[in-house]
Amino acid sequence: MSSMKLLLLAASPFALPSLQLLAQGDFRPAAVIARPDRPSGRGKQVSFPPVKKAALELGLQVWQPTGKKELYRLVEQLQPDVLVNVAYGMKLPPEILEYPPLGCLNLHPSLLPAYRGAAPIRRAIMVGEKETGVTVLFMAEELDAGDIILQETARIALGETYGSLQQRLARQGAELLLSALELLAQGKAPRHPQEEEKATYAPPLTPEDERINWARPAEAIDHQIRGLEPFPGAYTWLHGKRLKLRKVIPAEKTAGQTGAVRDLTPGTICRVGRDSFSVLTGQDFLQVLEVQLAGKKRMHAGDFLRGYPLEVGEKLG
Repeated sequence: MSSMKLLLLAASPFALPSLQLLAQGDFRPAAVIARPDRPSGRGKQVSFPPVKKAALELGLQVWQPTGKKELYRLVEQLQPDVLVNVAYGMKLPPEILEYPPLGCLNLHPSLLPAYRGAAPIRRAIMVGEKETGVTVLFMAEELDAGDIILQETARIALGETYGSLQQRLARQGAELLLSALELLAQGKAPRHPQEEEKATYAPPLTPEDERINWARPAEAIDHQIRGLEPFPGAYTWLHGKRLKLRKVIPAEKTAGQTGAVRDLTPGTICRVGRDSFSVLTGQDFLQVLEVQLAGKKRMHAGDFLRGYPLEVGEKLG
């Protein structure tokens, strides 16, 4: 059992593998700081955040401060040697960052200094990156700009979605965090300053990120859809209703198809098959395999077409 007193700040499900790994080993948290309970679902019933539920099941003490002042008073009360932040979702003020004698550590799902900010996994997929990773760093006042302790790369698989990549990076990051804490306990944690000139940013999603612009290339739209899957999802309009495209495949035009669609505009349905339909984009086609109409469940395109028959020439927008 480590003699370090560790306080874990966590909110997102991304933190669950780290919570479980730490709770079962030498760096069991003295307490877990979770975000306050909030109403959720159609009934707006107050429910435990996933991190709180998991922490209580692991027999850990859980606190839920409502703001930075209350959080600081809690840190003063608990007197941790090290504070670990895994997707807590709050920028910590200097008085908290400076309190633990061994510092504050953060697990971030990117290869810093690339993709600093709130949505690094989504943004990496949405721009078509082939590689990303996880970083454990010392926290600083500037967001995600502290010295790096450890870093590992991870390939982004062909067709991978935000949901699957997040789960994979969460598990990989938990192991890396454990290694970083072992180095910290031994007094051997390195500090590698980030190269500021290479910094890029991953801002939070906006409503505009969710709407499909058919003038973009098919490959870019595919990246957008995968970066928003399984939530909130990328959508287009069909007959005045939102239609989320859940699974698609970009397809290049053949020589014969180029002439056939010369006069069609992006967003036009150009093929309707038994199990899928294809839409013209600004470059190439997008074959649609799974959809979700507003108010309905997710379904295969073939099932959708049997209930909502589409015709070549109809326009999505």
